[in-house]
Amino acid sequence: MNMSIMELANHFDAGISELDAGNAKLALSLFEQAAAEDNSPLVRSYLAYCRAKTKGMFRDAVAICMEARREEPKNSDIYLNLGRVHLLTGNRKQAIQVFRLGLRLGRNSRIISELTALGLRKEPPLPFLQRSNPVNKMLGKLMTKLWLR
Repeated sequence: MNMSIMELANHFDAGISELDAGNAKLALSLFEQAAAEDNSPLVRSYLAYCRAKTKGMFRDAVAICMEARREEPKNSDIYLNLGRVHLLTGNRKQAIQVFRLGLRLGRNSRIISELTALGLRKEPPLPFLQRSNPVNKMLGKLMTKLWLR
């Protein structure tokens, strides 16, 4: 059974809506339907993210998203999905790096939301010292109280 372009777009858009609403299982089903007809890098990246989120297929998801990024290096949504997969694996530092690369391609509200939710930390007051250094901790607290940072 062949889907029309309209049906394909509907499955993809509905998948994104369900994902935004927090329903990854339904989104997975919708992306699988969209991927059956359109195996584009973008569709594959969303499908990979949903599989990682619902089925724990992390390695496959990273590999698929990396391949999608190689095929479409200027699509920030692929960076979004790769960053989300890195977050699922607990690799926060790599996720932030990927999100920032995606933002260089253009303003992506979903990437901005992910970064905001992560609550990025400010630079330590003395960057040549480690963040955990007591001097940095005390200076950071003092500067925050004095509204200097």
